[in-house]
Amino acid sequence: MTDEQQIRDLIERWAGAVHDGDLATVSADHAADIVMFDVPPPEQGVRGIEAYRETWPGFFEWQASGAVFEIESLEITAGTDVAFAIALLRCGDPTDLAHHPDRRLRLTLGLTKPNTHWTITHEHHSFTTPPTPTSHPTHPD
Repeated sequence: MTDEQQIRDLIERWAGAVHDGDLATVSADHAADIVMFDVPPPEQGVRGIEAYRETWPGFFEWQASGAVFEIESLEITAGTDVAFAIALLRCGDPTDLAHHPDRRLRLTLGLTKPNTHWTITHEHHSFTTPPTPTSHPTHPD
């Protein structure tokens, strides 16, 4: 099995576990010193596997109320011992998805392969912020 396929399987297993509310599988394949930047606070992110695990119960509760969490697209770039992946996910409850059908959760993962097994060392989730009438573009034309 190629490195890319191993990483794809790992990410798909993780996303399925998120959908199912399976904390053991969600946190499996993560480094002890994982760094995660998430949509909700804290702004500085969370560091370490225990802090990472503590972020999930509230999400699982929301997820169990009928929300969707599914990978729509996934791109992987893998070297021999370092890789990254970017993905877009449908993530929202039925009302969110009805009001914002094109909105996607953005996911970026950094992985290392310290031995024969890929491990997630960095995880970043984000949504775009819709522009407001008073907002200014960050990149002028």
